[in-house]
Amino acid sequence: MRLIERLDAWEKLMRLDKPIGILLLLWPTLWGLWLAAEGRPNPWVVAIFVLGTVLMRSAGCVINDWADRDFDGHVARTKNRPLVTGLVSPKEALGLAAGLALLAFLLILPLERLVIWLSVPALLVAASYPFFKRFFAIPQAYLGVAFGFGIPMGFAAVQGEVPAQAWWLLLANVFWAVAYDTEYAMVDRPDDLKIGIRTSAITFGRFDILAVAVCYAAFLGMMAWLGLQAGRGLPYACGLALAAAMAVSHLFMIRRREAGPCFKAFLNNNWLGAAIFAGLLADYLLNP
Repeated sequence: MRLIERLDAWEKLMRLDKPIGILLLLWPTLWGLWLAAEGRPNPWVVAIFVLGTVLMRSAGCVINDWADRDFDGHVARTKNRPLVTGLVSPKEALGLAAGLALLAFLLILPLERLVIWLSVPALLVAASYPFFKRFFAIPQAYLGVAFGFGIPMGFAAVQGEVPAQAWWLLLANVFWAVAYDTEYAMVDRPDDLKIGIRTSAITFGRFDILAVAVCYAAFLGMMAWLGLQAGRGLPYACGLALAAAMAVSHLFMIRRREAGPCFKAFLNNNWLGAAIFAGLLADYLLNP
């Protein structure tokens, strides 16, 4: 295989051609950094966490595809992934994931020692998530922990500790992840039922849309409470209101449980996360 073909296969394996996962990881991390630093995070710390998010999400995708390599060929959406088609070998994939995780670890070495310690459970959660789909009824909740671990790490980098505020923000992110990843799981539900993968869409059954609504409500309610605790004002409230309007629009998109609209609702969560960050950023700029 030529170098350009190998790099292209690696790009697809890391899902760099589909950055939605990076963004869904990035927004909670940025919320945490801005709240921890009261609107004035160190630019170098922000840069480290942004690049670390890209690296760890890429490593997570590689591990996920390695773990699911015997299943993905039976799912229409994933049957052409590099490990399924043989463009990348399982051994090569493990080496790539290890290299990405090592680079992410080297990035955080200049930060507080607590950040380094927290990177251990962060790595364990990210690496073990694919296997939770084998037995855990709502693996999306575990995904929310994996996707939100940048929050306590961000607080540790800024404050040298992880206060209760960080853990509440992580819990809010878990509810958000269950909401948007249930929308995603609704796309693959027929295939997942055939191959025995556990997802929230299957577990919730005919109450899937209600469960998504409840998770969005819990997430937005917790974000509003955290904003009040942090002394945030009208700009942040406007960001939350916009996010709430988007959440309602997602419920309309998924009401017929059709694959296309469900996937579109999932993708649109990027803008929901961006709206909250924009409100938080504007609030700190206008009300320092």
